[in-house]
Amino acid sequence: MDLSTILGIIAAFGLMILAIAQGGGVVLFVDVPSMIIVIGGSVGATLVHYPFGDVIGTISIIKKAFLFKKTGTADRIEQLIRFAGKARKEGILSLQSVVGEVNDPFFLKGLQMAVDGQEPDKLKDMLDREIEYIMERHEKGAEIMVALGTYAPAMGMIGTLIGLVQMLQTMSDPSSIGPAMAVALLTTFYGAVIANILALPMAGKLRNRSASEILDKTLVAEGMKSILEGENPRIIEQRLHAYVAPKDRQSNFGKKKG
Repeated sequence: MDLSTILGIIAAFGLMILAIAQGGGVVLFVDVPSMIIVIGGSVGATLVHYPFGDVIGTISIIKKAFLFKKTGTADRIEQLIRFAGKARKEGILSLQSVVGEVNDPFFLKGLQMAVDGQEPDKLKDMLDREIEYIMERHEKGAEIMVALGTYAPAMGMIGTLIGLVQMLQTMSDPSSIGPAMAVALLTTFYGAVIANILALPMAGKLRNRSASEILDKTLVAEGMKSILEGENPRIIEQRLHAYVAPKDRQSNFGKKKG
């Protein structure tokens, strides 16, 4: 569970609702027609922009903003170095005994390919292709959230125009001016909230999550290729440290990297 995402959403909505409550009733900001215009219009416009399957598939990607368990780069490198030492001493087939230690499907696939006798370059090529597909899928999800964040304020403006037209056509009836004005103002409010508290921040979070996941998978691909080639674990560690910031480089051979 990602605490920052949950706390961010709770803080944003909580402080906003608190401010609204201080100035009047929260119920004044609840208007069903306005919600229908903004939410329905934004989702509809997004479906026009992207295929239905891509939009539905974004739901599973959005889960990463809330349910993402990050594997530390130091832990991943330590695991790869340990497997490299085992393979170097006991042979590649000995990695079959450590398959149960791996929970990541991507890493598990690489291990199984190595045990099955895949050539190093072929293994790296297949894993790199999968990484590229993952990057494309994640970027598509972020793009859809950006599109939703773009359309929501636009639909809010459309709702505002609808409310103003209704208000101007019923100026002779004072009782109808209030509801029409509410639609005019609240649609803009809803559009801004959806875009700036949910959609756009979520797109940024998804891109950050994607970068972290791609780094982890890149380490696995590079490490497994080096293991299959029988490289010295020290050399493998130095190669993998190229993907890590200097301050985070921690040697598994008793020396801190600076």
